[in-house]
Amino acid sequence: MGGAGFQYDEATLRELMHDWNDLANEFRNDQRRAEQLAQTRGPGLEYASNGNAEQIRNSGRALLETLNERERYCRTMAKKFETALGKYGEVETAHQAEIKQTGGTL
Repeated sequence: MGGAGFQYDEATLRELMHDWNDLANEFRNDQRRAEQLAQTRGPGLEYASNGNAEQIRNSGRALLETLNERERYCRTMAKKFETALGKYGEVETAHQAEIKQTGGTL
């Protein structure tokens, strides 16, 4: 499959799709940990504990948002390679049909 200066075979497209999905899964797992930070409670009822916990929750929320964005980006990239795989399959099928029509074999 070629275009814009890149050319990949079917195996490479499939591998890249899986790699992007694997990376997205890692970001998803990290989100579970970030959710814990976003729910942090102070160890005591005094101002310092509550203020510190609030800062940790804010950091956890920011981290969670960033991880969500990264997961979405990776899923989008994986989908692009999945789409390319579909197009690759269509082209291969068309070429096979063309070769058979001319009496050739693969």
